[in-house]
Amino acid sequence: MTASENKTLVQNIMAARSRRDPAPFIAAMADDFVWRIIGSTAWSGEYIGKADVRERLLKPLYEQFTAPSSITPTRILADGDHVVIECHGDATTISDERYANTYCFVIRMAEGQMREMTEYMDTALVERVLRPPPWRRA
Repeated sequence: MTASENKTLVQNIMAARSRRDPAPFIAAMADDFVWRIIGSTAWSGEYIGKADVRERLLKPLYEQFTAPSSITPTRILADGDHVVIECHGDATTISDERYANTYCFVIRMAEGQMREMTEYMDTALVERVLRPPPWRRA
């Protein structure tokens, strides 16, 4: 796919995310998708494979929110197989705290699917508001 086609696909995925609909994002992940979260938080590291992303990252994360988070892009850039998204998230935790993070996602696309993503965010907010995932708790 061209950079323009990759950008359009990601724009459609992000339009759904801004409506709190994660389904197109999940559907666009390749089975061997790799999600890297920068930093040294309990959530940081690599999640390898769509099943791992869903089980170890998304499931425990979404369990902390009263509803799926909205993620609204402010800028989407594409160059070849890579799409970069600057965006703002908004969610409320079950402990009634607002979780409004700012993100930059760098996604590598191939054959109409997301193959890799590196996530940059406000890690201090993650540490302050989110509980660690169950597999990291002592």
